[in-house]
Amino acid sequence: MKKHFNYIYGAALLLMALSGCSKDFFEPSYTEGPITEESIWITDRRVREYLNQGYNYLLSRYNLDAAGAMLSSGSDEAVNSNLNSNVNYFNNGTWGPLRTFDDQYTNMYTGLRVANVFLQKSPTSTIYPVSDLTGLRGEAFFLRAMYHFELFKRYGEIVLATRPFEVGENLNLPRNSVDEVVKAITTDCDSAINQIAAASTRDWDAANYGRATKAAGMALKAKTLLIYASPLYNTANDLTRWQNAANAANALIALNKHGLLSATDYQNLWDYTNTATSYNREVIFATPAGSVNTIESFNAPIGFTGGLGRANPTQDLVDAFEMTNGKSITDPTSGYNPQNPYAGRDPRLNQFIITNGATFKTGSLTRTVETFENGLDNVLTNVNSTKSGYYMRKFLSGNATYNVNSITNVRRPWVLFRYAEVLLNYAEALNEVSGPTSSVYEAVNAIRNRANMPSLPAGLSQSAMRDRIRNERRVELCFEEQRFFDVRRWKLGETYFNAPVRGMRITKNGTTLNYSPFVIENRVFSAKNYLYPIPQAEIDKADKLKQNPGYN
Repeated sequence: MKKHFNYIYGAALLLMALSGCSKDFFEPSYTEGPITEESIWITDRRVREYLNQGYNYLLSRYNLDAAGAMLSSGSDEAVNSNLNSNVNYFNNGTWGPLRTFDDQYTNMYTGLRVANVFLQKSPTSTIYPVSDLTGLRGEAFFLRAMYHFELFKRYGEIVLATRPFEVGENLNLPRNSVDEVVKAITTDCDSAINQIAAASTRDWDAANYGRATKAAGMALKAKTLLIYASPLYNTANDLTRWQNAANAANALIALNKHGLLSATDYQNLWDYTNTATSYNREVIFATPAGSVNTIESFNAPIGFTGGLGRANPTQDLVDAFEMTNGKSITDPTSGYNPQNPYAGRDPRLNQFIITNGATFKTGSLTRTVETFENGLDNVLTNVNSTKSGYYMRKFLSGNATYNVNSITNVRRPWVLFRYAEVLLNYAEALNEVSGPTSSVYEAVNAIRNRANMPSLPAGLSQSAMRDRIRNERRVELCFEEQRFFDVRRWKLGETYFNAPVRGMRITKNGTTLNYSPFVIENRVFSAKNYLYPIPQAEIDKADKLKQNPGYN
């Protein structure tokens, strides 16, 4: 563990290129000649440049294995068309200290080092205007909270890094308790909230794309408290925790700086190329936007210039989308037709998932998708063909091109917090405290109505509302890494992740299509999998860490 804290913060670190950032995000300045450590903290530009480095450790989640894997394929949302992807460690029982995936241990502590050095050294700056320095320190507090949060939601108890550790220190340290970790994160969030000024029109305006904001601190605090209130850590169901989570989410709602995009603008949520102004109404915090086409090349159907179709949605996820009348497809009065399964469904099904018969791409490249066996997008001899009968549409731009002579990139961030999730966080927490009050209904219905779905029926019990909120999260937030962690914080992994996942086998006989659900693969989940294993290399260096239960 020692080597992950010991970094020299001289010229090499200061002038690190922000290779993942777009031109409108913190263009670094370069200075010839040596830069002393002391000169960093007395120069306006260098103080800002040092903090900018702290944003380099934010997690963009479109490609976790250098081959297009997403965390959705480690849950019941999707399977990966690359059967050899290490994301399958989550699903096949081989996940452990020596076979890790999405291991963020080193990355997050490196980011924490940058934030802590800034917080320790920046008060010595005499040139930087006090008001600006206060805001930058608020950003540093947010980043420290964010990186602790990323560790917390994976590993549970962690070693808190609230100062820069130095060479020669004894770093064989025990982990802090969950209570201590949550307190540290929320305290830093409060510091960020209090020190970052709100913009005049919305909390994240066009001049501050990518920077932490007051609203970002509020969103992070609300999400941390929601996890702390959930069954994974709240075994006694302390209602005070749920109330604190509801209050934190409601404070962000009351800030009135963010809202939901319209139904027509919704697909632009992840696309900086289009309607950037509207984009920021729902997005609260996101990574810097890069110009890429890899999201499409990794996930588009195979029949579109050789897309690799990595994230294949499961039938289990498709079944979660209701009919347009608001009824589940399992309701015999819903009107669901198993031989015309995508008719009359929640419009978000077509927005988020590519089904057989849907259209994809734009302009001359537009055509109908064929996922029936040996259709254009399900060639059985192609190893990249969909394994489920579906492809992911969410995040994909019809304008991006790839595997052609003249490619087209699209500017895309990974959205870390958005307003729809805040509404659902608020509804979930408040329902646990007070049952389905009008405020709970209002928060959930705002999201449903935006999608042109009917409001929830009146008179739901607390339990029934809990189920509806959980299903709304499953649908609205699919592929955004919410389901993977939601099921864990609800302690329902043995129910949802320790079960077969299904797809839809579609065969064509003349002009007739036949739809038949089938089991793609069996999945394995046990109690130890609620938390990530601590990498064995870290345990070997610092045995006081101790391994998470079940992984020894």
